[in-house]
Amino acid sequence: MSFAASRPSPQLNAEGELIHLITLEGLPREIITGILDRAAPFTEIAEREVKKVPLLRGKSVFNLFFENSTRTRTTFEIAAKRLSADVINLNINTSSTTKGETLLDTVDNLAAMQADMFVVRHASSGAPYLIAQHLANTGREHIHVVNAGDGRHAHPTQGLLDMYTIRHYKQDFTRLAVAVVGDVLHSRVARSQLHALATLGVPDIRVIGPKTLLPTGVERMIGPGRLRVFHDLREGLKGVDVVMMLRLQNERMLGALLPSPQEYFKSYGLTPEKLALAKPDAIVMHPGPMNRGVEIDSAVADGRQAVILPQVTFGIAVRMAVMAMLAGA
Repeated sequence: MSFAASRPSPQLNAEGELIHLITLEGLPREIITGILDRAAPFTEIAEREVKKVPLLRGKSVFNLFFENSTRTRTTFEIAAKRLSADVINLNINTSSTTKGETLLDTVDNLAAMQADMFVVRHASSGAPYLIAQHLANTGREHIHVVNAGDGRHAHPTQGLLDMYTIRHYKQDFTRLAVAVVGDVLHSRVARSQLHALATLGVPDIRVIGPKTLLPTGVERMIGPGRLRVFHDLREGLKGVDVVMMLRLQNERMLGALLPSPQEYFKSYGLTPEKLALAKPDAIVMHPGPMNRGVEIDSAVADGRQAVILPQVTFGIAVRMAVMAMLAGA
């Protein structure tokens, strides 16, 4: 059953085509694999002398980042420019939102400037969904919305670039054991990763972390029997092919959920000794920013098994693929 049929969403049109990217939850496997397939040739553009293609020439992409970002905002801007789009970065600190203008009023005004696409990062879960619904209700479905991270809810392009990275190094999802390690409770990245891993058929999905940093009922997040939970890092890492580390999101924590960063590193920090429990060819991933000495040891972050910088590079191609697909290019 398609996502559009199973749950009302502005994400797909009546023909099942992607018109917004809000979440990976429930997104059909063929759309996810289609984005990954489409990203592959875009990785080659970086090797050219002229790093541009005309697929979005004449289109206007507005980056609406209501939260701070380095990798996501920069790679979205590079991706749009490589597609030859005009890119407008809204400076939230000096925008009319600081004077009390509502989010949807801001969207209406930018839409009146002939926007073709909004890339939205917001601290409130559901903000990109709200914008997409508003555009549909006001007859402006031609303006596409890409979720660049909303609250604790989702970060779909990060999830997609992570899947692209795994496929690049491991090829076949259906033979893998993948561990997601750390602060799942506050991580929108983890939610997108887990839904994508399940959709792509990974048979052994593990979540590793202290009880205080795992959501209630996490073992049912992607359906019953699909996910195993470990509170011991060493036990959870045994025999895995992929280790996906997460940052401690202190800015989202209410109260003391951990004794100290040092104690967290002692139990859940990824060191060469702990990584040795995974398969010898296991890859290590991290969405960034990294806290060295908290969730990951520098020897691992800079080691031969880390693919953290390739993730960033692949992120440009994946975001190019998403924007090109949404624009029908």
